[in-house]
Amino acid sequence: MQARSIRSYVLRTGRITAAQQRALSELWPRYGIDFQPVPLDLDRLFGRCAPRTLEIGFGNGDNLAARAAGEPERDFVGIEVHRPGIGHLLLRAAAQGGTGNLRVIAHDAVEVLERQIPANSLDEVQLLFPDPWPKKRHHKRRLVQSAFIALLASKLRAGGRLHVATDWQPYAEQMLSDLAACEALVNHSDGLEGAASARSATRFERRGERLGHRVTEFLFVRAADK
Repeated sequence: MQARSIRSYVLRTGRITAAQQRALSELWPRYGIDFQPVPLDLDRLFGRCAPRTLEIGFGNGDNLAARAAGEPERDFVGIEVHRPGIGHLLLRAAAQGGTGNLRVIAHDAVEVLERQIPANSLDEVQLLFPDPWPKKRHHKRRLVQSAFIALLASKLRAGGRLHVATDWQPYAEQMLSDLAACEALVNHSDGLEGAASARSATRFERRGERLGHRVTEFLFVRAADK
């Protein structure tokens, strides 16, 4: 498979603290999953069969860490490419007493989904405040588009949930159009808008609120017969 020429993110060096760097070195063997182009055996990875949530682009990991600590009966996998955020999450996981139901992949989410996440293996996917790429010439970089939605749907079990949030309204309109066009998904978003459903407020959300942005959330469920 050829490498994709357009990605939904730009890797920035950013400032990484000494503690975050140490976490990447010392805690990665405990929580990290190295990318390999073969499907994961999630039951073997976690040592059990349990409901599974995937969070894509978890930022600094606050939502992911809080959910993993608060829902010990569920397993969580997070995908992120920015090292400071990964280090922050690893530090918080360790501070919570070594969350055993959490794993992290530091790689491009599309490639992970295409190669590493088995079909029909997830009970929930969360994608909270992906980069809206507001300039028209950058819209091709947006992650939530038809092909990616179809890929996500293929990884959900029947009845699995896809939960997406954004505070950029033009992106929300495009998301809804593309989500509704996916025949494998059914819209369950009524009453969800503006509600922090099964998640903690993210750093990007709080910044948007300070700027007066309105949060829009969508919940779609994988149809049983698709």
